[in-house]
Amino acid sequence: MKTQVSLVILFSLLLSLVSAKLFSQETGHYSPGVQGIKVGTLPPPGFYYIMHNVFYSADSYYDGDGNKSEIDFDVNVFANVHRFLYVWEDVIFGANYGMHVLVPTTNTDISIGAFGVNDSKYGIGDIVIEPILLSWNKPKYDISVALATIAPVGSYDITEAASPGKSFWTGMFTFGGTYYFDSKKSWHASILNRYEMHGEKKDYDVTPGDDFTFEWGIGKTIVSKQIWNVGVSGYSHWQLSEDKGNDVFYDASVKDKIFAVGPEVTCMFPKAKLNLELRSQFEFGAVDRSQGRKICLSLFKAF
Repeated sequence: MKTQVSLVILFSLLLSLVSAKLFSQETGHYSPGVQGIKVGTLPPPGFYYIMHNVFYSADSYYDGDGNKSEIDFDVNVFANVHRFLYVWEDVIFGANYGMHVLVPTTNTDISIGAFGVNDSKYGIGDIVIEPILLSWNKPKYDISVALATIAPVGSYDITEAASPGKSFWTGMFTFGGTYYFDSKKSWHASILNRYEMHGEKKDYDVTPGDDFTFEWGIGKTIVSKQIWNVGVSGYSHWQLSEDKGNDVFYDASVKDKIFAVGPEVTCMFPKAKLNLELRSQFEFGAVDRSQGRKICLSLFKAF
């Protein structure tokens, strides 16, 4: 029962409606759809600053049976995410080794007319620390594996639906890769899998269930004065296990899921060591969560 919002973006959709059994409240940390076409490939060795700007909007909420709930639901989230990544060359087992820290800030505006909820908050979200990131880069494929923890440093209040933090720790295991269909690596397909395991919420006896997210991208590289990538990317997300704890008053057997797909274009400026990415993804098939649209503009700067 988790909405992710990414390597990602982090925003809260805890609805402060524990007594309203229409919802399964708890959502996970990771927000998919931020890394796009070549999601399974780690950049070459070096230091990178990456800024993700993500806008998510939804005016529909789907119940545990996948039916649209007539509750006058509306949410708008803007996340500005700062990511600092360093990659060393050929460190262990023939793989490049990297580590990164991700610091999100979010501005969330949520309203649910049927329940009188109207909340808006801006603040720092929960921070991602990824101390282990391994990448093998071969002529026909790339492979990546990573371990991360997500620390609950963002402010949280169960009575505030727009709280930027989640009030629990998360451990996340990542594995994936990119396959190149020709020797010039112009056509490629990429996948990335993330498995989240969550701790118990502070001051609240709920431990969210595990989450699994599958992200993918298919693209074409076009080389001119700049290097362009165009294609399609998307994601699928499932909650795998039930929420647990004495404060789980909703139906814990209901597990959320969501799917998304959309177009993407990226442009690399080699002389400036700068990369820009723009993607738009449209969600569908929602169960026990919101369903909306996501637009992401990312800037990658190598030093």
